Amino acid sequence: MAEVPFIAIEGPIGIGKTSLAKKLSNHFDFHLLKEIVEENPFLGKFYDDIDEWSFQTEMFFLCNRYKQLEDIEKKYLKSNKAVIADYHISKNMIFAKRTLQEDKFEKYEQIYQILTKDMPVPNMLIYLNANLDTILERIRMRGRDIEQNIKHSYLEQLASDYEDFMNEFELLHPEIPVIRINGDETDFVHYQDDLDQIIEMVNNDLTDAVIKR
Repeated sequence: MAEVPFIAIEGPIGIGKTSLAKKLSNHFDFHLLKEIVEENPFLGKFYDDIDEWSFQTEMFFLCNRYKQLEDIEKKYLKSNKAVIADYHISKNMIFAKRTLQEDKFEKYEQIYQILTKDMPVPNMLIYLNANLDTILERIRMRGRDIEQNIKHSYLEQLASDYEDFMNEFELLHPEIPVIRINGDETDFVHYQDDLDQIIEMVNNDLTDAVIKR
């Protein structure tokens, strides 16, 4: 693990990534990096017609996340300041593979590889997962208008895509600790004990990293 903690939280839509990132940021006094979501002008149209608006939507997310990570590297990581993010930029490929047609995906992947080649890589990953009923309930509770038209089949496919991605990620990056959290059994928003358990797991990995250096 790199000397400066850079933690990313990942998981399907509505699973609680931002809520957990905020809580861990407050506890550890790490800078909070939040992804831009509702500012995407194509997102509402995307949920209504994925085929028509997927490329515009994914490109907007990619460019904004690239800019965010570039700023984070300059302002925080290079200054030895820890960061916790509510996303990992590789999520772009999860969504792009699911939504883009083959010809557009090839173009998108080329741009993605160019932009992310020298980007800072998180040195700890927290993965939140849950079944479809839990995800749907949390999306309902969050109350974002643009998310109310998301097809259940899309969310179910996406959750499966995330699981495949995480399994592959752990095989390709054994040096990066991954903390898996079952959202069906854990409610860190309403129960302090659940949050404390997550904090302890993060603390253990941070401590291990210090010992290894």
